[in-house]
Amino acid sequence: MAFQKAVKGTALIGGGAIATVFGLSQFSQYRNKHGTFVHVQAAEAVTVPIKNHFPTREEQILTLQTTSEFDVLVIGGGATGCGCALDAVTRGLKTALLERDDFSSGTSSRSTKLIHGGVRYLQKAIMKLDFEQYKMVKEALEERANLLEIAPHLSAPLPIMLPVYKWWQLPYYWFGIKLYDIVAGSQCLKSSYVLSKSRALELFPMLRKDELVGAIVYYDGQHNDARMNLAIALTAARYGAATANYAEVLRLLKTTDAAGGKERVCGVRCRDVLTGQEFDVKAKCVINATGPFTDSVRKMDDQEVPNICQPSAGVHIVMPGYYSPDNMGLLDPATSDGRVIFFLPWEKMTIAGTTDSPTDVTSHPIPTEEDINFILNEVRNYLSVDVEVRRGDVLAAWSGIRPLVTDPNSKDTQSISRNHVVTISDSGLVTIAGGKWTTYRAMAQDTIDAAIQAHGLKAGSSRTIGLQLQGAEDWSPTLYIRLVQDYGLESEVAQHLASTYGDKAFEVAKIAQVTGKRWPIVGKRLVSEFPYIEAEVVYGVKEYARTAVDMISRRTRLAFLNVQAAEEALPRIVDIMGKELNWSEQKKKEELEAAKKFLYYEMGYKVKSDQLTDSSEISLAPSDIERYKKRFHMFDKDKKGFITILDVQRVLESISVQIAENTLHDILNEVDLNKNGQVELNEFLQLMSAIQKGHVSGSRLAVLMKTAEENLRQRVVIPVDRSGGGL
Repeated sequence: MAFQKAVKGTALIGGGAIATVFGLSQFSQYRNKHGTFVHVQAAEAVTVPIKNHFPTREEQILTLQTTSEFDVLVIGGGATGCGCALDAVTRGLKTALLERDDFSSGTSSRSTKLIHGGVRYLQKAIMKLDFEQYKMVKEALEERANLLEIAPHLSAPLPIMLPVYKWWQLPYYWFGIKLYDIVAGSQCLKSSYVLSKSRALELFPMLRKDELVGAIVYYDGQHNDARMNLAIALTAARYGAATANYAEVLRLLKTTDAAGGKERVCGVRCRDVLTGQEFDVKAKCVINATGPFTDSVRKMDDQEVPNICQPSAGVHIVMPGYYSPDNMGLLDPATSDGRVIFFLPWEKMTIAGTTDSPTDVTSHPIPTEEDINFILNEVRNYLSVDVEVRRGDVLAAWSGIRPLVTDPNSKDTQSISRNHVVTISDSGLVTIAGGKWTTYRAMAQDTIDAAIQAHGLKAGSSRTIGLQLQGAEDWSPTLYIRLVQDYGLESEVAQHLASTYGDKAFEVAKIAQVTGKRWPIVGKRLVSEFPYIEAEVVYGVKEYARTAVDMISRRTRLAFLNVQAAEEALPRIVDIMGKELNWSEQKKKEELEAAKKFLYYEMGYKVKSDQLTDSSEISLAPSDIERYKKRFHMFDKDKKGFITILDVQRVLESISVQIAENTLHDILNEVDLNKNGQVELNEFLQLMSAIQKGHVSGSRLAVLMKTAEENLRQRVVIPVDRSGGGL
């Protein structure tokens, strides 16, 4: 077996040498063709004026209703759709975009957060001598460099460690990673390098030490995917595109070509989801950029057309930041079932994923317990035995649907393409499908090129290489210091605003509320442990947020970082949005319930509650049961068999500690399985058993009761903030 692997390694090295020569020649051609990525190139080429501010949603809807005909109408507000709108409008085409949900509400907000060429695709390209995969990797590496250039506030290079546990793997992986650098050419972020075992453990102390030989570190990009998608949409709007979220396409409009007698797509009938109003939007060219929903729009054009989308679900989990170093990711190149797992720091947390399994197309994909446990088991294989990987430390979990496609123009229609595919139907509907987040700009360029040719539109070449996105123009790494100095924001909050809004962070700071404290002067947090502030909710409404889900998942990323924190912030978010959007009390209640449902099903709250149910097994030693009963009865003085808020308040008062009643209610509600307003002995024992097994962590009630027991004599303050435990 070792010999076979060594032979494969030799094959990679030999293939790598061939591909290296080819890569260098391609790199030379690329340099001659494109030169360097400098944003001035694109900025000078774009003749369309850019507005200082983007229009309101109401103004955008009015433009859609009153414009007699657009040149290009894009269906879909994900990265590709918004990229198409930006590409078209900067060429001078009259452009519209419709999204039935929110911008980035689908796959584009549920990625691994990487901007990468794809190390594994390069390996397959060499091993299988697959030129198409090679071209895809090369294109992605070029686009990676561009994306880091045009949105530096939302993206940054990230070193990723590939641990090596067998000596023969060291040259095998080293040649592969070096080839990755060479294919990137001058766009290589930083040269990869080899680490000794001791140095690898120094940089990634959580790593499993047994049999570790060394490690290889390479660089890829990382970004805030939903905010990046939004930045593309807002940039398109500022250049004049009529973009609208919550505008659902009901059907395609068609007209008969007088010359040839053929039916041609000439627009859409759409509905404003927020008001229910229906209207037509006419366009010379309609583009289908709907990701996993590609086939549903294609069937609006032709019911008989075969499906080309092969949806695949990818699940990710988020764990506390202490599971990984602040600035070093980890790649597991060969999991137990042949998949690849990334383990990455992101927004001061740790992302682990992804899975890859067939799925049905749905607007509301749900992470499964099976996928979560698969990821946890793979993580355990790479982390030190000193690090207990607990199920309860999963703070959030989500599933995204990859829109893999079969190329209808290919002879082998069963072959799934990892690259993107642009097709044009007999009636002129342009469809862009497949591809990956990193290559959204190139996909958009190819799509608009095809649309111009097919529909005879008058426009020049693409202007989006180097075209800076919303917030990038005056951003600098030290911008946050001005926010601290000029507005009196906390340093952590200022850094967050700068890295989220770029040079627009000042607009958020200007509307931040005074705290009434000595420091910080302004910036009331939505939840204590995250740097999101109330002013972001007000600003988020200006950025077209129209639901509480928009705010917790895509304007802020709370839902993707910690579902319990997101739920805690919801009432205040709904109140602020209600004031900005004139919501009635009934509407506020509906938004609150819809957001809780979103957290429960789509962000992993359901799988959290499944860890602790009224049928959960109690697996405690007799001595532990007696110890926990004693602790419980310290609160249940009357031997009722349950404790209430009054019982907890009585104990806290005896040690001179005061906690707000609504906070106590939330604390008890986390454990009150049958929701009868009290915590019974059996529920408490189920909680302690789940904690011992690692299924639940960070229970505030457990911490409070333990601390109260230990400090009855000492009478110290009891912390009630979440301890970082999760689902």
